[in-house]
Amino acid sequence: RREPLSLINLKKKNEETGEEELASRLDHCKAKATRHIFLIRHSQYNLDGRADKDRTLTRLGREQAELTGHRLASLGIKFDQIIHSSMTRATETTEIISKHLPGVKKISTDLLREGAPIEPDPPVSHWKPEAVQYYEDGARIEAAFRNFIHRADAKQEEDSYEIFVCHANVIRYIVCRALQFPPEGWLRMSLNNGSITHLVIRPNGRVALRTLGDTGFMPPDKITRT
Repeated sequence: RREPLSLINLKKKNEETGEEELASRLDHCKAKATRHIFLIRHSQYNLDGRADKDRTLTRLGREQAELTGHRLASLGIKFDQIIHSSMTRATETTEIISKHLPGVKKISTDLLREGAPIEPDPPVSHWKPEAVQYYEDGARIEAAFRNFIHRADAKQEEDSYEIFVCHANVIRYIVCRALQFPPEGWLRMSLNNGSITHLVIRPNGRVALRTLGDTGFMPPDKITRT
């Protein structure tokens, strides 16, 4: 999560230990495994719903989730877990995807709920939430990034493969933060419903973007961005 040197009590080292023990303690804190993060945008949902519980997946949205689940299963990867937003459209997408990945545990979290992460630059005229929303949602989405996007724990021996089912704003912000791009540019990207974004986090902390918003596995008439 952090540089191994920052996890060592240097004061104790200077007073009680030598360089050899410091090197040993550093090795103990270093990550050894690679984390693969698959960020899935929820499928198309009913935009007319007044409350979150009414914003369920459309018929097409359910088809999209089936296609995404089939695609993930076809990769032949042993996924470790599915972490999903607690919002209805993400939860329903997760339930459909999980049918294609039997035995993979599911975890719901409020941190990944949709919101306004940070005021976009350049600004747009069609989307202007209240300023307070950036403060409320932005802190939560930043917390999601810090909580979920980091190098593997030093105790992790094997590479891991995790799925996160959430929302376009959250995914775009996470991608910007993970790649150390200005986060204000998050709205310059566009993500289709049911798309797959793949981030790789190496033991040394380097992050690579393998795919962004991939929906090449869907027929053209099944692709939407609503």
